[in-house]
Amino acid sequence: MALLQNAAVPFNRADSFISLEKHEGLDARARVGFGGGWKLRPRRRNLQLVLNSSTNANVETINGKKVNGVCVERDTNLMNHEFLLGRFAEERFVFRQAYVIRSYEIGPDQTATMETLMNLLQETALNHVAKSGVAGGGFGATREMSLRKLIWVVTRIHAQIDKYSSWGDVVEIDTWVDAAGKNGMRRDWIIRDYKSQKIITRATSTWAIMNRETRRLSKIPDEVRQELQPFYLDRAAIATENMDTQNIQKLSDQIANRIRTGLAPRWSDMDANQHVNNVKYIGWILESMPVNVLEDYKMKNITLEYRRECRQSNVLESLTSMKPITQQQQEEDAQHLECTSLLRMEGSHADIVRARSLWHSKKQISPSL
Repeated sequence: MALLQNAAVPFNRADSFISLEKHEGLDARARVGFGGGWKLRPRRRNLQLVLNSSTNANVETINGKKVNGVCVERDTNLMNHEFLLGRFAEERFVFRQAYVIRSYEIGPDQTATMETLMNLLQETALNHVAKSGVAGGGFGATREMSLRKLIWVVTRIHAQIDKYSSWGDVVEIDTWVDAAGKNGMRRDWIIRDYKSQKIITRATSTWAIMNRETRRLSKIPDEVRQELQPFYLDRAAIATENMDTQNIQKLSDQIANRIRTGLAPRWSDMDANQHVNNVKYIGWILESMPVNVLEDYKMKNITLEYRRECRQSNVLESLTSMKPITQQQQEEDAQHLECTSLLRMEGSHADIVRARSLWHSKKQISPSL
């Protein structure tokens, strides 16, 4: 987290198959299937896709072409298993991984959801730790952290989205880490469209260390700091002047436009650190958003302040306050929304997550708040 999803290529025809290279020293012939039967064929040195001659014409060929809209060029790194699990792009500092946006990762507007983006950021971060050689037995923890029963917890995330990818698009994510004060760590990400190499999302986050058993925050031990420092990179994904650094207003029943109650974590919402995965909170925040806002507006940036962990036994409330803002865009006034959100415990009203988000209008209409 603080320091595998493989890109599967879909095929429409059941009579399509893949012939893989055999290892040296094994049988020089590989078994390949044609429809309902089998035949022996000499092994090939390269991964190749063999298509039945009756393959539907709407499925394009291979080797530099596309299959169902997904690029599968033989020479590209996307066909390299090691690349799909991620690799270091700049010595040991920048870790890079590619993903295909799957059908179950898009929303009603057929683009990747905010939860999908956050999940991909988290997956890349965890694989960064695994590939770095310092991973311990915990969920993204280093070896020295695991020895001391320490885990990472996120305290703040800020993301800016220029474009949401669609089903079948390939994205490439870079991530790196740096120190944040004396006892914190900053992790940054950028997401590029793989085809154009244009940056479409930037994100930054801060993390603290918690004792897994006492659930209290801890200082970073010197031994842990020594593990992390070789990977620190003084680089910011988001320029300081573009950062959202202001504290987020605490909502009350009187201020909130909408309140959704009775949000109960499920077993599947829990992560390996025995608390609700930080990405799950985004879905609960959206539960108190009006449907017409979700339909007519697109989230352009979001800031989340994590103030308390949530366990499965907790029941939450989601509060949202919205206000319209006007920005000058290409000499025309464009209507946008700024939303302040709060997830809190039912009963005690203890804060779990505060959030602030900016939504840009898809259509030039005003929602009913």
